[in-house]
Amino acid sequence: MTSLWFEWTLLSSGWAPRTRVIGAAGKISAIEAGVEARATDERHGVGLPGLGNLHSHAFQRGLAGLTERRGPDHDDFWTWRELMYQFVERVRPEDLEALTALAYADMLEGGFTHVGEFHYLHHDRDGRPFADPGELATRIAAAAAATGIGLTLLPSFYAHSGFGGREPTPRQQRFINDTQTFARILESSRRAVRCVPGGKTGVAPHSLRAVTPRELTEVIDLAHGEVVHMHVCEQMKEVEDCLAWSGLRPIEWLTQHCRLTERWCLVHATHSNASEQAAIAKSGAIVGLCPITEANLGDGIFAAREYLAAGGHFGIGTDSNIRLDAAEELRTLEYSQRLSRRARNVLAPNNGDSTGKALYEAALQGAARALEAPDGLQVGSSLDVVSLDTRHPDLAERSPDAMLDSWVFSGGRSLVDCVWRAGEKVVSGGRHRRRAAIVDAYRRALARLLA
Repeated sequence: MTSLWFEWTLLSSGWAPRTRVIGAAGKISAIEAGVEARATDERHGVGLPGLGNLHSHAFQRGLAGLTERRGPDHDDFWTWRELMYQFVERVRPEDLEALTALAYADMLEGGFTHVGEFHYLHHDRDGRPFADPGELATRIAAAAAATGIGLTLLPSFYAHSGFGGREPTPRQQRFINDTQTFARILESSRRAVRCVPGGKTGVAPHSLRAVTPRELTEVIDLAHGEVVHMHVCEQMKEVEDCLAWSGLRPIEWLTQHCRLTERWCLVHATHSNASEQAAIAKSGAIVGLCPITEANLGDGIFAAREYLAAGGHFGIGTDSNIRLDAAEELRTLEYSQRLSRRARNVLAPNNGDSTGKALYEAALQGAARALEAPDGLQVGSSLDVVSLDTRHPDLAERSPDAMLDSWVFSGGRSLVDCVWRAGEKVVSGGRHRRRAAIVDAYRRALARLLA
């Protein structure tokens, strides 16, 4: 049994003072508000429900900081992608597990307790399938189990290099499948996540440029009610190419040819227009925003205020894992809106509202729907809690809302003290319990990959 006592706890009903959260078998068995601490309680300052990270490519953690040299011509997402392809050509199964473990440990230290892994690296280095077609999915699940993070594994179907079923390029050989092989990868993935408490799967048709309409229908049918994630409208080139292929913009095409529902997550949607955003909001689908990666790659700025005004919902992801900090993702989202509108506190819904709290609660609910993850602290849910260190000067003399604002806009991951996932304490004093061993394995993997 776990018994945690917090000076302040963020519940679905709002801030609760002097709260005891009791857990058994990884789930919350009781919540008691307005009580004094017992001698047997583990005491902390601020307790937050663990946040879901709805979009990750874990292996790209190994590229962080290595693509920041300007190319000879215009440098953008597409030139970055070539560097990523060069890196991924060398990754072995044991390397993938090591890269993923560090990414997941960093996520936990940064305030995330669940991750949606958009997994498109499926085959061996020569492009041939492994004996177990889900070998690399199994490595991801093993890394999640070792670090303790919650996992929604999203095997990605990738078959073409461009709209209209264009032939894949040689550098895409590790991603490419037909729907029959993909079905076997998906089944192996479903077995693999059993090692992760509460582990789940979904399906991820990579993007409209990587699938044909028929393949998209077949892949969605394989979901059997699971969540469906898809990249869409990340780049203007994608929008222009889709128009040239179909006469429609990507989200226009999806809304006319697929039934978008609340089980869909449209990742990025950066260059969606007002009518497309209204259609997403009406469908109940989640938009998956990855503000740090979108800034790093020069993707553009999502019109978040207009989308929220239309009734839309969003969650946040870390995508290329250039930085792993839940607060910084939220801060970057809000700052992008401030820069584009030349205004402050753009995403706070009402006069006097806390921007940090509004962002956190919206991202919590969005990720919960997109990942089938916990949506807050309530009896029966997984005991996924993040505590903030109230001894830190950035939290001195703050009200609860101001503490959350200070975490998002000032302190970031340095304020995360402890993290529990499924009742297990996986981070203490801001450090993952297996960090030393995970870093050692990561260093050995990079020594091979970058030799």
